[in-house]
Amino acid sequence: MEKGTVSVAFVAPLLDAVARAGFDPDEVLGQIGVAPDLATHPQARLPAATYAMLLRLVAQLLDDEFFGQDSRRMKPGSFAMLCHAVIGCRRLDHALKRTLQFYALHLDDLAASLGRDGAQALIALRPTDPDRPAGIFAQETLLMFVHRLACWLVNRRLPIRALRLAYPAPPHRDEYALLFCPDPVFDAPATTLALDAAALALPVVRGPAALAGFLAVAPENLLVQYKDGSSLTVRILRQLESCPPAEWPGFDDLARALNASASTLRRRLESEGQSYQGLKDRLRRDRAITLLGTTRLSVMEIGAELGFAEPSAFHRAFKKWTGTNPGDYRRRAGDGPGLCPATPPSA
Repeated sequence: MEKGTVSVAFVAPLLDAVARAGFDPDEVLGQIGVAPDLATHPQARLPAATYAMLLRLVAQLLDDEFFGQDSRRMKPGSFAMLCHAVIGCRRLDHALKRTLQFYALHLDDLAASLGRDGAQALIALRPTDPDRPAGIFAQETLLMFVHRLACWLVNRRLPIRALRLAYPAPPHRDEYALLFCPDPVFDAPATTLALDAAALALPVVRGPAALAGFLAVAPENLLVQYKDGSSLTVRILRQLESCPPAEWPGFDDLARALNASASTLRRRLESEGQSYQGLKDRLRRDRAITLLGTTRLSVMEIGAELGFAEPSAFHRAFKKWTGTNPGDYRRRAGDGPGLCPATPPSA
């Protein structure tokens, strides 16, 4: 799974659901080693593995693999049965139709359909009751899970060509560039995710032998974009991860290493919705959050490990990324929480 972090904006809907069910949200956060104060900070982030623990715990507490986001529970084991149902399909269009039919049987508030508009295949969501709009988190989750499952079935990243959402832009709109695609359209007439129509004819290449491994790391593998090893972004990330930040190449040196001009490299990155500085910032931010939350290294030592020559430069960068300084962030996170297997608290 690609390493990364998840905005706490995706934590609040889960805590609301457990509170409605009579559980103490602070106690639930404590089970995954997260201080309640951290979850209230609008720019805070959790390691993706920690967030996946929260999803598993909420599903266990609520007996619901859709995390309390629908009027009907989706019983644990449902997603595994969905995967068993689709790996027998020969083509992606058949698998997608079966996936959406499966969710239609298990959810009461959202309906999904697969259509085609010229060169685009459209996965469309709509509320079953027009007077009761579906929640934002429910739509985000369903689109993410369907898309990631489709990518896994054909063993390739399926670029999202457009995303139109039938709700106003949420405060965490910037997260959509990582979760889905750049430049989503909000306040659209309907929620639709567009793929290349040609992808519908791709063969399903996964079989029963691969399914156990896929399910063993769910839902972590459903939280991040499917890795396309041939994409420029992944190639650059692998190169950066292979050496300390202090040794990361400048942009011109990187272009030469990739046998491209600087202008060509910049244009290709932009076509993937990325920038070199953005990739470096993302790696540094996620590494900083992990080190602050799981080690006893001093803030100065963490800044130096991330390639900052001066502690003040690290403080400025971290505050830009998260809205707070590293020391305050560590205190909010519990000064190095130990991540332990999730066990359900008492109701």
